[in-house]
Amino acid sequence: MRKVVREIEVDDSTTWLNLFGAREERLRRMEKALGVRFVARGTRIQIEGDEVDVEKADVLLTRMIEVASDHETVDKLDLERPITETANGRDPKETVHQRDRDISITVPKRVIRPKSSNQASYVRAMLRSDMVFAVGPAGTGKTYLAMAVAIASLLKKEVERIILTRPAVEAGEKLGFLPGDIQEKVNPYLRPLYDALYDMVELGRAERMISRGLIEVAPLAFMRGRTLGNAFVIM
Repeated sequence: MRKVVREIEVDDSTTWLNLFGAREERLRRMEKALGVRFVARGTRIQIEGDEVDVEKADVLLTRMIEVASDHETVDKLDLERPITETANGRDPKETVHQRDRDISITVPKRVIRPKSSNQASYVRAMLRSDMVFAVGPAGTGKTYLAMAVAIASLLKKEVERIILTRPAVEAGEKLGFLPGDIQEKVNPYLRPLYDALYDMVELGRAERMISRGLIEVAPLAFMRGRTLGNAFVIM
């Protein structure tokens, strides 16, 4: 097999760090999985190895650089998946999906895009289905993306209101008696939803939406018998 050398340039140091990590551990992971050798000089990467392997690594690395330059941060799994799939023989042009990067959710303060294929699938499911169940560890964007889709739907008048509800159950801790009205009592359990809301909508506007009933807070125990027509419910 003929040995070849290719060279790729990364535009800036932020993209480099976002893609390869502080100690270039992801570059070493790609090197091992794809059977090539990477030589990093400044913002340039040389790919050395058999012609077929170098071609795959070249295409995959170019697509991954595009993804890394589009996002402030890139999920580790979003990079591990295309590496593994390419190493297992899949076409590197298909491992980083362009359609995942084309999804965007416009809210007043920002444009939000999925950062992984799983997040993209989750957003697509919410856009086309009446009911979506999302299961995964904390910090994977389940609540945040649901709030983004809900706000975008409300502003486009696709729904008439957003209902935020969570079961008022302590996570292994006893909070004791909580003073205040019902909204103040359940606020601690709904904090992640509020955090997401205020990250996407200006504080004053968000509070006006709540006071007008466009965004409603309700504990799960009080949802029995409710009519939820034309509402976006986040649990």
